[in-house]
Order: sequence, then structure tokens, then C-alpha cells
Amino acid sequence: METRATAIRTDWAVAEVAELFGLPLHDLLYQAHGLHRTHFDPAEVQISTLMSIKTGGCPEDCGYCPQSVHFNTGLTPEALVPLAVVVEAARTARERGATRFCMGAAYRNPKPGQLARITEMVRAVRGLGLETCATLGMLTRDQAEALRDAGLDYYNHNLDTSEAFYPQVISTRTYADRLDTLKTVRDAGLKVCCGGIIGLGEADQDRIELLHTLATLPEHPESVPVNQLVQVAGTTLNGQAPVDPLTFVRVIAVARILMPKSRIRLSAGRTDMSDELQALCFFAGANSIFYGEQLLTTPNPAADHDLDLLARLGLRPAAPPAPA
Repeated sequence: METRATAIRTDWAVAEVAELFGLPLHDLLYQAHGLHRTHFDPAEVQISTLMSIKTGGCPEDCGYCPQSVHFNTGLTPEALVPLAVVVEAARTARERGATRFCMGAAYRNPKPGQLARITEMVRAVRGLGLETCATLGMLTRDQAEALRDAGLDYYNHNLDTSEAFYPQVISTRTYADRLDTLKTVRDAGLKVCCGGIIGLGEADQDRIELLHTLATLPEHPESVPVNQLVQVAGTTLNGQAPVDPLTFVRVIAVARILMPKSRIRLSAGRTDMSDELQALCFFAGANSIFYGEQLLTTPNPAADHDLDLLARLGLRPAAPPAPA
């Protein structure tokens, strides 16, 4: 199956995705890397920083998440952080090479007073010249528009896995709820950041169907984070068997082929990835990372190590986008 054409499609069939996923690895990488070079500078990696602005106490029961009230993970819930703390963290992220600052809050959906404080954060971070992203749970159309008007560029809301496997991971929110939120933020004029998690106990078919769902949204997500499960004691998904690293590379490569113009981001789980695995992911089409020692409440590689790895690979952080 040859897909080196540059047309952007949203009409992929599940069978086509499965055929790509099953290609010999070198054939798959050849196609993915070629498309990557068509749409991006292959030497550039976009760097984002993710900060937890409200940690713990989430009423959802996502089986991988240490912030859920349903699990005893030793995490102490915290209130929404002060504006000045967020601004300082964003300024530091910018100085260390990040071009996008993402703010995450452990909410099912934000309340009006909470959202008002978060819009202040968005305005302040945008004022530093950074792209802005937020992940706050489900949103109404009015909330999405308020965030947009404050200067939010991206909204993150992951699908996590296939619709079929989803009930094995989460029971407090439906797959339709997630798709509705994606439509709400897209209709409000926000860019979409949406991906999934590999290693939840899902089969290859679930990975294929997740990729198919992402690639057949009315518009492809501008950012597609691909996470590897970070196992946390106390969560229901702790103890899952590790995923074959080459299977993870396949997910990256197929995502690149299906969504040629999207940023494919190596997200959670990089502390368990070798430098060689990450290098192969970059070749397969990943061109974004989260940067900084922590992702919400889970560890991330040290920033200095990331810069060293990029330099060893002949890669460089992407420049900030031109002002709108």
C-alpha cells in the first residue's frame, strides 16, 4: 500500500488503517518519513511544556490517572494555583526553548469562577509570546468561546483508546462525551489537540480504530499526542504488560501517514523509552515533545537530556510561530 501522495484525507476506511499498521516495518517507515519531509522540516521538533494548574480531586475514574478521587495513589489534592506562579512557570518554559505552554486542571468540567481565573492565565501566558493550550475536561460552547477570546490557541481532549475498549478504561464519561467536546471546541474556533494512550491493555485492533477515529474527524487535530501508559500504584491499570517498542513506533508512523500535517507529539511515558526508541519515533514522523521534568503529576525526562538527545540526532527545537 503506497500512500506518498500529499492529499489530506478524512475518509480513511478501517481496513486501510489496518493494512498500513500491518506493513513490514521498513516499508511503513519509508512511507511515513517521506510524508513527514513533505509537510515539515524533518530537523525541527516543536517543544511544549505542560503545567498542572489544579492537581488532584478529579471525580472521573480514568483507570490510568493518579488524580482520580477513586484511587489511593498518595496524591494530595491542591487548589488552582495563583496566576503569578503560572506566569513564572511560563516565562521559565519560554527561556528554556518551549514555544507552547499547556495548562492542565483535574476537572470533569470547570465551574464559572474557575474558568474566569483560567482565562486570566491564558491572557498572561499569551502575552509572553507563547502559544497556549489547556485541558480542563468537558466544556460548553460559551466556555470554549471565553477561552478563545482570552487567547487560547489549542484545547486538549484525548480520546485515549478505541470506542470499543473505552469502557474498560473509564466509566464516568462516555466516548460520545469526548467527541462532543471535540466538536464544541472546534466549532468555537479553537485548534484541537487530541490523541491517545498506548499500553492500557488494548489490542492492535483498538490502536487501529483509535487512529481511524482521529483521522476521520471532520478536521484532523492540529496536535496528536501519543502517550505510553505511565503505571501508577493504586490505579486500576497499574501492572499492565509493557508494549513492544516497535508497536509504539508503528502507531507513530501510521498517525503520520493518516494525518500528514498534524504535529505528532511524544508525550507521557518517555522516561521509559530509550534514546534509540525516541530516535526511531522522530524518524517515523513524531515532531513534538513535552519538555520539562514533570507532566502534570508523572515524571518526564530532564530538559538537559532532551536537548542533548536532539543535538545528538541533529535535530533542533522549532522556532516560535510568527505572530498572528
